[in-house]
Formats: sequence, structure tokens, C-alpha cells
Amino acid sequence: MNTRMDAPHPPTCLRPATPCDFDAIAGIWHAGASLPDVGPPVMPSREELRQRVDVEIAAGWDVTVAEAGGELIGFLAIRPREATLNELFVKPGSLGGGVGKSLLDHAKASMPGGFTLYTRSSNTRARRFYEKAGMVPLREDVHPRSGDPVIHYGWKPR
Repeated sequence: MNTRMDAPHPPTCLRPATPCDFDAIAGIWHAGASLPDVGPPVMPSREELRQRVDVEIAAGWDVTVAEAGGELIGFLAIRPREATLNELFVKPGSLGGGVGKSLLDHAKASMPGGFTLYTRSSNTRARRFYEKAGMVPLREDVHPRSGDPVIHYGWKPR
């Protein structure tokens, strides 16, 4: 029996990010990374992540946003030339509604030859999500900024 009381999500539209979206992207990133076992041990401020959005986009991030009912509810940051998925975050209140799958499917379509990503080893929700989507664990490592454990995943088309 499904006892979930959330209202149905309005249809989600994926579109390229524009500079007007950068504040909302930082907000989603901060809210998502602030969940238990998701972000770093010392969480950067929303303002620090907002500055990083500008830096990463200038350095080559290709960002797609998920919008529903006129509100941004998720984002995907990839580097197709390097075949990497750098960030995928969904607003906490929209988790479980298919937004993450839509964004991941967009990454697969944008990088049809395959790609890699990493997530914190403690982020069991993300690990289950990626493995269910056909991603394969490649190796364990440490996060380049925080030094905490991460697991690298790879996706190749079948």
C-alpha cells in the first residue's frame, strides 16, 4: 500500500540552463548535498556553491535543468568531451518522482559512447540509483576536494 501523501508532480521539462538559473542550481545543489551521507563532511555554503557554478560552467560544464510547474527541481552537469557526469541533484522534495532518471537518461543520450562519475561511498541512495540504471562500480578512491571515500561508476551502452 502506498501511503505517500505528496501531491503528484507536474510534468517535468528538461532544458539547457541559462544564467538566470544559476542561483536555483546552487540552491538545489546545497539542499541535496546537505542530506545525510550525501555531501562532504564540511558542507560548503550555498554562496560558495553559487560561485562554483559560475567557475565550473566557465570551465566547460554543460548544464541541463529539470523544471516542473515553473520551478527548477533538479540539474545535471556533464562534460561530454571528457565523458564525465559531474553533478546530478534533485531537490529533496522531488526525490523519487523520476526526475533523477530523466536527467540520467539525458546524460546517456548526450554521451552515447559511455561516461564515468563518482559519488561518496556513504551515499547509498545514489549508489542504488546508479546501479539500478545500469552503471557498474569501477573502483574505490578518495574525493579530490575532501578526501572522503568515493566510488567511481561507469556506463557503457549495451
